[in-house]
Amino acid sequence: MNAQTNKQTMQAAFAALAEGDSRPFLAAMADDFAWVMPGKGVWSGRWQGKQAVLVDLFQPLFAQFATPYKNRASSFIADGDTVVVECHGEVKTVRGDDYDNHYCYVIRFDAAGQMRELTEYMDTALCERVLTVAEAPSR
Repeated sequence: MNAQTNKQTMQAAFAALAEGDSRPFLAAMADDFAWVMPGKGVWSGRWQGKQAVLVDLFQPLFAQFATPYKNRASSFIADGDTVVVECHGEVKTVRGDDYDNHYCYVIRFDAAGQMRELTEYMDTALCERVLTVAEAPSR
């Protein structure tokens, strides 16, 4: 696939995420997909494999949400096999806190047009303040 096709894949996925529908985003993950959160924080780490991302990262994260998670993209940049997405997530936690974080996702695609790796940059202080540390995912 090319940069424009990969960008269109992310535009469609984020159009759905803005409405709380994660299915197109999940469908774009390759089986050997990796999610990376750099740094030294409680939520930092690397989850290798789509199943590990879904079970070890997403389950403990989404268990803390009381409302559907929505994520709206404000910009997309595509070059080669990489798409960069600037976006803003919104959700209410089960403890009643607003978790409205800003993200920059650097997403690398494989030749088949599936996401191979996503590196997430975010407000880690907000993450650690609002999300329950005891629920931090294993890696």
